Amino acid sequence: MEIRIATPEDCRAIAELHVHVWQHAYRGILPEHYLAALSVSEREAMWRRMVERLPAQLLVACVAGEVVGFVAFGASRDKGEPTDRAEIFAIYVNVACWSMGAGCLLWLQAHQRIMAEGYKSVSLWVLADNERAVRFYERAGFVVDPQSRKSFELGGAMVEELRYVRCVG
Repeated sequence: MEIRIATPEDCRAIAELHVHVWQHAYRGILPEHYLAALSVSEREAMWRRMVERLPAQLLVACVAGEVVGFVAFGASRDKGEPTDRAEIFAIYVNVACWSMGAGCLLWLQAHQRIMAEGYKSVSLWVLADNERAVRFYERAGFVVDPQSRKSFELGGAMVEELRYVRCVG
């Protein structure tokens, strides 16, 4: 498995993977009509903007030249957080490759880059009902920030989101 910086040519595959994984991982958490309406074209445009603005902060995992996962990261977007905190914006792996190590490799590569940029901690947000993701992040050393729980409407459903944090070193 190769982990490398994403290119503009990867953005369509990233978007397709992103939508497919959402439709699978969030089934039963988000309404089916919302998941069915997710747009690959909109996600592709979003990932193209990221590649243009922050090219070294979107990594892909490839097997035989095919994108099977990605991770996006950068400075924390949370207001009031320390300036030396990074954030994992997204980490997704093709459903067919779950539990094969791609997510771990993506996290480790992002972690190395986050450390090299001088960040002291890293955070991420996860839907509280996404048990698989919660287990992954906890195994990676993240702990829930108990003050972070927030509820909001997404696709017609009320969901809870939690921030997880960990030291970088």
